[in-house]
Amino acid sequence: MLLAILTIVAAAYLLGSVPTGYLLVRLFRQQDIRSFGSGNIGATNVLRSGGKFLGAATFLLDVLKGAAAVYLGALLGHLLAPDASLRNMQALAALCAVLGHMFPVWLGFRGGKGAATGFGVFLVAAPLAALAAIAVFALVLALSRYVSLASIAGAASFPLFAWLFVQGDRPAFFIAVQAAVSLLIIAKHHQNIRRLFCGTESRFATRRSA
Repeated sequence: MLLAILTIVAAAYLLGSVPTGYLLVRLFRQQDIRSFGSGNIGATNVLRSGGKFLGAATFLLDVLKGAAAVYLGALLGHLLAPDASLRNMQALAALCAVLGHMFPVWLGFRGGKGAATGFGVFLVAAPLAALAAIAVFALVLALSRYVSLASIAGAASFPLFAWLFVQGDRPAFFIAVQAAVSLLIIAKHHQNIRRLFCGTESRFATRRSA
């Protein structure tokens, strides 16, 4: 069991820590995304600073790496600890992938805010809840045009949707990780929350920092 846990932690963290936005901007524009806008490596800052294509690609790849980490965690759990709870193995991989994105070892532990990667991990671990949460994100974004507010609302709504939609075995660790990831995403938006209260937060499609 210990070998399975350590292997999943390492693999999911390293996969989640791949700085896709940073790498795409380096590759296609020969620039450091951390020098533009908010300095964040996530899709919103890449969109505003690097263009629509790079922003969309960053979002998609961040979602995919989160989903891949959970698939890998489930596979490793099945191979190394076949008697362990599959959902606990998925939850462990989900948490480590999001932490990897937020605190990547390759960039001095300064990464993104985790919304896209969080969506990706739960798209595998709790698909209906993830789709419901992304619907909340889209609705709030359409009404407010604040990406940060939409991300916070989507993250906050996810545990509720998971409670409503996830069927079958729901171990305590699986539930705890849902809440932990949501809280981590909200906490990483602390600067945005401050600007929202001050009325200085940028709306979507502007050039100011996210």
